[in-house]
Amino acid sequence: MTNIYSRKAFYYETDRMDIIHHSNYVRWLEEARVDMMEKMGFPFAKLEAMGIVVPVLSVETHYKYPVRFGDTFEVESRITEFSGCKFALEYEVRNVTQGTLSLTAKTSHCFTTPDLRPVRLKKACPELYDIYMKYFQE
Repeated sequence: MTNIYSRKAFYYETDRMDIIHHSNYVRWLEEARVDMMEKMGFPFAKLEAMGIVVPVLSVETHYKYPVRFGDTFEVESRITEFSGCKFALEYEVRNVTQGTLSLTAKTSHCFTTPDLRPVRLKKACPELYDIYMKYFQE
């Protein structure tokens, strides 16, 4: 199952070349993950209240075409790997205004306690485990 997150690019996100600074795309990936969790019915705040955090293990980005201030973009994200302890997402960021693909990316994450001890989601939070399995399999 894919998730679509969309908004306009803000002026403060640009650089001296009047395009979105490359670091902001990674922030957009995080915004899309937070949005996905909310749409899954299990926002990050609920997970963290249970003593589970989701650190980033890796980020891979491939820049294709710039987004500029005022352009509308969308981030399509989907869970592509899920083991119950680790998961990965793949993303496509599209400049809707220009009709172009701006970025492809992949992030990997794990579930841990706040002191970074691994958590097996099936045991610690079976409800979220089932939700991830559903999104992963669709």
